[in-house]
Amino acid sequence: MAKGRPREFDRDQALQSAMLVFWRKGFFATSMTDLCDAMGIASPSLYAAFGSKEDLYVESVEHYSRTFGSLLWDCLDSGPTVRGSVKNMLLQAAKGLRKSAKCPGGCMVNLATLDEDMQSPIPTLLKKTRRGQLERIRARLEVAAAQGELPDSANLNHLARFYMGMIQSIAIQARDGATLAELEGVVEVAMTAWPTNAGTRLRQ
Repeated sequence: MAKGRPREFDRDQALQSAMLVFWRKGFFATSMTDLCDAMGIASPSLYAAFGSKEDLYVESVEHYSRTFGSLLWDCLDSGPTVRGSVKNMLLQAAKGLRKSAKCPGGCMVNLATLDEDMQSPIPTLLKKTRRGQLERIRARLEVAAAQGELPDSANLNHLARFYMGMIQSIAIQARDGATLAELEGVVEVAMTAWPTNAGTRLRQ
């Protein structure tokens, strides 16, 4: 049996290029021509390697979560305290979600907007990814509550949604060109919302 021709491109690099296009333009505004030009391949090769445009978008979101996304969310597990971990996460968002040569700015997952009635797995994937982020924040807050770092009166659901909202706010402002100093100022204000027991000094 004759062997098929090997791919003449680096699949991982092509996926990286596709991710950046989707991140910058969104799903609907990105054309197949945009993708082929960015990936340096013809449409038959794209379809053979990745399937449909929707399949490529799903894989791009998963790639984003493993690479750029992990730089932010891994900060949630660092820091001498849970409060410090949450602050580290927000500071990384302020630093990492601004426009640069490697980043279109904002968050690919949190700034994605898609029609809820779209017959596609994409809206479900994005919701699941954002829900996972929210649950990860809440899990860290549960640790803080168990360790006495949060008062019994703290509403963990509300607090988790507040800090998730701060990530989304930073993503929007970063996309719109806010400076690092401005975004770091937002983080400082956000951390004043951390509930404490009366008389307890805030720890970093």
